[in-house]
Amino acid sequence: MSTLALAWVIVILDQITKIWMQAHLPLGQTWQVIPGFFNLTHVRNTGAVWGILQQQNAWLVVFSLGALIMLGLFRRWLLHVQGIHRLVLGLLLGGVLGNLIDRVKLGWVVDFFDFHFAGRHWPAFNVADAAICVGVAGYIWLTWRDMRRTEVPAS
Repeated sequence: MSTLALAWVIVILDQITKIWMQAHLPLGQTWQVIPGFFNLTHVRNTGAVWGILQQQNAWLVVFSLGALIMLGLFRRWLLHVQGIHRLVLGLLLGGVLGNLIDRVKLGWVVDFFDFHFAGRHWPAFNVADAAICVGVAGYIWLTWRDMRRTEVPAS
């Protein structure tokens, strides 16, 4: 799958799930899917990932646009010959675009995946957030892997 095709799949999946959530679960309500572990909870996030930068929507729109511009400018460097680099870039583009659409259209991001584990609560997130996090983790791993490959062994 091409980078742009993957990005659009992420955007479409993200928007469909958010629209469905808004239509079927009132704001603030929860559906238990796996009791004590996983819920669907409709929340509005006016900040960024993990609830940081609350009430900073305008700044986050500018940041998202800047991120998209940077991804576009550095795409040749990011798109090595290996398919995994294209996958990572597609995840990042799709995730940023998915949340940017919400920020511009609604003034907040719709979050709904709600996990609990070992007595701890993970902040709610959405498909776009998941794509961004997996994309960033993938980029960090690829960078680390590529750096290790180019290291010169000590003599």
